[in-house]
Amino acid sequence: MKRPLVITGGGRGIGAAIALQAARQGFPTALLYRADQASAQAVCAQAASHGPRSIAIQADVADEADILRAFDAVRAALGPVGGLVNNAGTNAGRMTIDRFDAQALERVFRVNVIGTLLCTREAVRHMALSQGGKGGVIVNISSMAASIGGRPGLSHYAASKSAVDAFTVGAARELAKEAIRVYAIRPGATETDWTAEGFRDPATRSAIERSIAMGRYAQPDEIAIPVMALFTDPFAFLSGAVIDASGGGYVLA
Repeated sequence: MKRPLVITGGGRGIGAAIALQAARQGFPTALLYRADQASAQAVCAQAASHGPRSIAIQADVADEADILRAFDAVRAALGPVGGLVNNAGTNAGRMTIDRFDAQALERVFRVNVIGTLLCTREAVRHMALSQGGKGGVIVNISSMAASIGGRPGLSHYAASKSAVDAFTVGAARELAKEAIRVYAIRPGATETDWTAEGFRDPATRSAIERSIAMGRYAQPDEIAIPVMALFTDPFAFLSGAVIDASGGGYVLA
């Protein structure tokens, strides 16, 4: 029987697509969500229809106490964690550098960076051989912003995702002896409710599509399916890889 998979930000967008792909592959899933309980529970119901149990847990990954509570709840309900997808993220909106707001920046880094590190810590405490675990897999959802510096007004978001990439490489090296593999995937523009909210203007969307070599946004499953492939043994030796899912790359003017 497969061990449970925790997906942060699992109630919508890419996280929801990953949860459903995981369920199809037989993983029990725990979806961490910050606010939208109805959406998370709907995804759980879809996931459970594929057979494995799926639970939704309210947790803000910017809050260490919430993270601790969530992982305790997963252990109690599903057993020790065998996989983690650090998907929760935020950008706090567009800010030019001369308009940086300290509180907004702190929120971005607490969610995108500190949340990723602390969720990884808790997963390692479940997975590490030295702590009685059986190893496992961690996939961090980064962003192509990390490689291009972000689109206008989003350099702060790019900086946070660059930190995730660096952590992925270091964690893979440190955790190999514990039979834990660590990867990052850097999605480009992806068709989700989050991007729909952020890029409502047709001209902006058109400009983004023109900047992508394939000329379109990714669909969530085009990210979720590669993520779940990393949980299979043929991809074991790629541990530490930071993988671009960019539709052929960006052509930025």
